[in-house]
Amino acid sequence: MKSIGLVPELYSSSIQETLSFYVGILGFEVVYQRPEEKFMYLQKGNAEMMFEEVGVGRNWITATLERPYGRGINFQIEVENINDLYNSITINKIKPFLSIEDKWYQKNEILVGNRQFIVQDPDGYLLRFYQDLGEK
Repeated sequence: MKSIGLVPELYSSSIQETLSFYVGILGFEVVYQRPEEKFMYLQKGNAEMMFEEVGVGRNWITATLERPYGRGINFQIEVENINDLYNSITINKIKPFLSIEDKWYQKNEILVGNRQFIVQDPDGYLLRFYQDLGEK
C-alpha cells in the first residue's frame, strides 16, 4: 500500500454501523481491520480513512466527545461516478445534507467545477463527495 500524506482517523460510536454505512452504502473497501480494537482502515479510490470505536483501544480524546462528531469539518472525497453514489444514498433513504449540485469555485484566474453533494455519516461527520467538471 502506497503511503499518502494525510489519513484521518475518526471516532465511531459503533464500528459495525460505520462499516455498514461506508462499505455497504458508500462503496468503500476494507483495507484491514483490528477487530479486537474495533478499528478499520478503509479506502475508496485515492481516499483513505481510519475509524475506531470510542471506548475500545487507545482513544486520544482532548475534550468531552459528544455527537455529532466532527463539528466544523467536512471531508472532500473525489469519486468517479457521483450520480451512482448519490443514487445509492437516496435508495437507502439517507437524506443528503446538501443535494447534488454543480458548483464552480474561483481558483486564481480560472473556475474549477465540481458536481457534488454532502451527506452525514452515522456519527455526524460531513462527507462532501465530488466529481471533477473541469475548468473554465
